[in-house]
Amino acid sequence: MPELPEVEVVRRGLAEHVTGRTIKLVEVRHPRAVRRNLGSLPDQLVGERIRCVSRRGKYLWLPMAGDQIALVAHLGMSGQLLVQPREAPDGKHLRVRIDFSDDGPQLRFVDQRTFGGMMTAGLVPDNAGGHVPDIISHISRDLLDPVFDEVACITRLRAKNIEIKRALLDQSLISGIGNIYADEALWRAKLNGRRSTGALSAPKIHELLKHAKSVMTQALGQGGTSFDALYVNVNGESGYFDRQLSAYGQEGEPCGHCGSLIRREKFMNRSSFFCPRCQRRSPNPRPQDKV
Repeated sequence: MPELPEVEVVRRGLAEHVTGRTIKLVEVRHPRAVRRNLGSLPDQLVGERIRCVSRRGKYLWLPMAGDQIALVAHLGMSGQLLVQPREAPDGKHLRVRIDFSDDGPQLRFVDQRTFGGMMTAGLVPDNAGGHVPDIISHISRDLLDPVFDEVACITRLRAKNIEIKRALLDQSLISGIGNIYADEALWRAKLNGRRSTGALSAPKIHELLKHAKSVMTQALGQGGTSFDALYVNVNGESGYFDRQLSAYGQEGEPCGHCGSLIRREKFMNRSSFFCPRCQRRSPNPRPQDKV
């Protein structure tokens, strides 16, 4: 599933191509793509002008002029938002097509597995003077958000007293971090993902969040992480950060810190990748284990 850097890449591309344009036609090609929407998507959107493109964590939304309604998109496992010429042939997995009054390039939602979707939502004020769709108002701010409150986040994490990787993946605590960047941040911080947040000091969690922000910023600069053709930007191009991953997907490869072989274990129906030496589950190794 695309994480914050991948979704931000898509947001920037959409902002360049659809901001200020008026919707002329919405064609739903597959009902699952709008299964969460209340009412008819075409009836709600035709005639509306897109004011901008916004994001929180892994969610994208296009607020319409007037800030009364927004088109919300979640990419799921394989969703793609593509800006394509009107004459471009339909792809096999085209789910929604949006045409504009200027007859320029179309916005197309393509989704092979149909786990993602599009829906309209009302906008409600947030605590920073802006607006957010009501259906995602519970999603916490992310590390790249200019008004992200790190002190409050650390307080929430320590009070939760759960495994630190589980906390990183909880979008109500901190949004945008998924399995890939959680593993990378934990590896950089030399921290085992099964350590309890309640047992970690505030400075240690600060260090971890700093690494998470750094790795996601670097990934954003590379266009995100693509392991297959399912994640692409609005022009259909892949990202290249997978070539710089140090932990995720590196089972059997030497750790960049100490040379030990990276291991994989099951975690929340996913896989976690970590160094057994640098990222010990116990913070104090036995004397015979010291290196």
